Amino acid sequence: MAHIVVLGAGLGGTIMAYELRDAVGKEHKVSVVSMGTRYSFVPSNPWVGVGWREREAVEVDLDKVMGKRGIALHPQGASKVHAAEKRIELNGGGEIVYDYLVIATGPELAFDEIEGFGPGANTSSVCHIDHAVDSKAAFDRLVENPGPVVIGAVQGASCFGPAYEFAFILDKALRDARVRDRVPMTFVTSEPYIGHLGLDGVGDTKSLLESELRNHHIKWICNARVDKVTSDRVHVSEIAEDGSIARTHEVPQVFTMMLPAFRGVAAVRGIEGLTNPRGFVLVDKHQRNPKFPEVFAVGVCVAIPPMGKTPVPVGVPKTGFMIESMVTATAHNIARLVEGKEPDAEGTWNAVCLADFGDSGIAFIAQPQIPPRNVNWSASGKWVHAAKVGFEKYFLHKIRTGQSEPFYERLALKALGIDKLKEVRFDQ
Repeated sequence: MAHIVVLGAGLGGTIMAYELRDAVGKEHKVSVVSMGTRYSFVPSNPWVGVGWREREAVEVDLDKVMGKRGIALHPQGASKVHAAEKRIELNGGGEIVYDYLVIATGPELAFDEIEGFGPGANTSSVCHIDHAVDSKAAFDRLVENPGPVVIGAVQGASCFGPAYEFAFILDKALRDARVRDRVPMTFVTSEPYIGHLGLDGVGDTKSLLESELRNHHIKWICNARVDKVTSDRVHVSEIAEDGSIARTHEVPQVFTMMLPAFRGVAAVRGIEGLTNPRGFVLVDKHQRNPKFPEVFAVGVCVAIPPMGKTPVPVGVPKTGFMIESMVTATAHNIARLVEGKEPDAEGTWNAVCLADFGDSGIAFIAQPQIPPRNVNWSASGKWVHAAKVGFEKYFLHKIRTGQSEPFYERLALKALGIDKLKEVRFDQ
């Protein structure tokens, strides 16, 4: 019997456990190590942050779901992975020994790298459900006492879509509250240009997003390095192409939501051969770590090099569709290993994104994510909002049941004009 452990129970980790349970025989054990028993659908957090979703609507009790599917859940979380010994130390004592490990932890949020940044300091966040709930309280205060707002993503960030989403969702929520005319908004981003998205743009995202910002009366600053955030100012250095400071800005704020840089979680960070200096897991084309071949990784915790040099560092995003592709390839490869065969599946790492703007939105498809691409497409319209709602329902249904929901899947795919969610290649 093989024991396969999934470390992390976000989108990647949860569906990883489901697909492993289906891919390997019942004689093999599948376990999940998570922080708590609640799964939360992170892409819904911008809606939670303005009160368009309640926390309970986007959460799932994993204890019940995992139990029904014959998956052991360890909700105390991990303190350290000992890859050379094939074991995991658990928080509070105890350990789990594994034959195969899939790291799906997502990132650690590096708020501490900037003075005055993050929840508990001078900015809000939608990266975690707890942060989004707190952001709703800050939004309510903003409506009561309107003032300048700053939205965006700081240096080293690799997830830009939710920043654009939240800017436009906030704009819509403020218009609904009849206070938008008293709320100057500035979008501050480390991207070299609007619509870069960590991908050097996809289709016409530059023009589409610039146009949307102008139409919604949102100013912007690119190549921005956030130096510190005080109670009433975001202190920004705008960096020139040669790395020098082109100009500085002190942007007034009474409400700021900026996405942080990510790093690998403490349980895996600093393990030579397993992670890069930032703590992201190194993998080959089969999602397998080269030094520790029994370790795989999927999702945001995977190391992907940036697109190229930019005046301010920007990372590369990992979308839900890319993660699904990684998961399916990994489940197939581990199933082959327990059968005494070699891995042969490779996730395509295509990027598909729906950025909801509350009453419209922008969608893009990059196939593959790294240029040159076979598909390099973007578009905008009210249909994107409907597609995003459809995908929310699709993924939450999948987490709650382990099964796809064909109606919502078809709705979203029809809106995007594609015929399947994920693609996996096999060695010839």
